[in-house]
Amino acid sequence: MRKILLIIIIASTSLLAQSAGNSGLSFLKLGFGARNMAMGDAGAAASKDVTSLFYNPANLSESSGNQIMLMHNEWIQGVRSEVLGAKTDIYGVPFALGINVTSINDIPIRTQPTTEPIASFNAEYFFGSISTGFHVVDNISFGATIKYLYEGLYVDEATGWGFDFGLNYKTPIDGLRAVAVVRNLGSMNQLRNQDTKLPTEIRIGPNYQFQLPGNKIAVDIAAEFLKYTPTNDSHFNLGAEITYDNMIALRGGYQSNYISKSFTAGLGIMWGNLDFDYAFTPFQYGLGTGNTVSLSFKF
Repeated sequence: MRKILLIIIIASTSLLAQSAGNSGLSFLKLGFGARNMAMGDAGAAASKDVTSLFYNPANLSESSGNQIMLMHNEWIQGVRSEVLGAKTDIYGVPFALGINVTSINDIPIRTQPTTEPIASFNAEYFFGSISTGFHVVDNISFGATIKYLYEGLYVDEATGWGFDFGLNYKTPIDGLRAVAVVRNLGSMNQLRNQDTKLPTEIRIGPNYQFQLPGNKIAVDIAAEFLKYTPTNDSHFNLGAEITYDNMIALRGGYQSNYISKSFTAGLGIMWGNLDFDYAFTPFQYGLGTGNTVSLSFKF
């Protein structure tokens, strides 16, 4: 029964009635990159690598060189995501490609809630994206992402396009940045007989990095205000990272105004150009835990 409820939450499709303020494609709300997810999903402010293509493409201008990231997200109640991100520089301008495949398998079909399933089906979600970010002036960067979207539920399918736009401002205070991003603008065609609205969101917040004097410890703090425009949902995402000698990192975060989750945690291990990251997201009410691993390579 939980899987049935979950597919309603995840999909929000036209198989069920949608009110004017609701949105679907909730897989776009899931975090990307175990580091960001461990830091309370404050990725619009905290991301500075290839994962910026998912959160704030303006941040792509903060990194140079090539990078590939693979992520596996084992979410709650059988939701799984496989993510690929790749970044390179072309004539000094960063470009990044992203792929996300999210699935929920073996969803039971019942004639009555207490009866045995008569069959099962899968729900499939996908996006493929391309992003870029560049300096408008010395301290201000702008970025944009275009995404091709797909959702498939039972025998119904829909496709569409989404767009993200972000800004990154380096303040006069050393190590302090401010970001603003609008994500998931766009539309889908009809799934059966009704359109699915994208979960459009606005994120704003600061990011502050500093080195503790006299030792090898670096601190990274991020905070965001997150607002979903189709609904009245708003949240604060807070995250912190402590890194020792650019080799190991401990991370924690907090997300406000969610019914079933709040705190997050994780760690990172850096070995030369190879990074391994893990994020742990506990849920209440017996929903389980989210576990996310990322592996990235810079070259």
